[in-house]
Amino acid sequence: MDRLRIALTKGRLEKKSVEMFESMGFNCEELKIPSRKLLFDIVKDELTLETVLAKAPDVITYVERGVCDLGIVGKDTIMEQGRSFYEVMDLGFGKCRFALAVRKGDEFYAGTYKNRVIGTKYPEVTKNYFAKKGMDVDIVKIEGSVELAPILGLADGIVDIVETGTTLKENGLEVIETIAPISARLIVNLASMKMKKQAILSLINDCADYLEKEASK
Repeated sequence: MDRLRIALTKGRLEKKSVEMFESMGFNCEELKIPSRKLLFDIVKDELTLETVLAKAPDVITYVERGVCDLGIVGKDTIMEQGRSFYEVMDLGFGKCRFALAVRKGDEFYAGTYKNRVIGTKYPEVTKNYFAKKGMDVDIVKIEGSVELAPILGLADGIVDIVETGTTLKENGLEVIETIAPISARLIVNLASMKMKKQAILSLINDCADYLEKEASK
């Protein structure tokens, strides 16, 4: 029997990942029972997935370091701190987007010689985005509600994840540019892809079949 270890991002992506694996024929009952266990086995035919539940940044760390063969993590985390691994598949769930938002009515690009100040939880994404535009900006890292930065006058705009935009509207902000679409991605450790190629490619093919069936519904 083949055995792979996979890290799943806790929360919303975890739930959708389990739904996907169940649809693919894996027995996920152990994973669905509340417990304090840290490792769970989900099984289908001759493949066992040893499953780790982790925060998104840790999923990347586990896959990059090789303690997990695969991981499911949001594109946002990959863009912010992705390093050495294969990003093999867009799984199509957990959809949202990175966006630049400002106070409603503000002219963000109106003539000024001062660097714009951007509040964000994602400094690398922000830096790379404005570098591509040839703009120098001052980035302020925010850990909590990033919407407060322009409201309090700390920043001229924010870069954040937007799903419906309701929170922005309720706080007098509006999206002026979409930076990148976000969804869950399947990532694979570099060495595992060589050492466990057959099992990993089989799982990737099963995921592709699942996505094709979902698309046809």
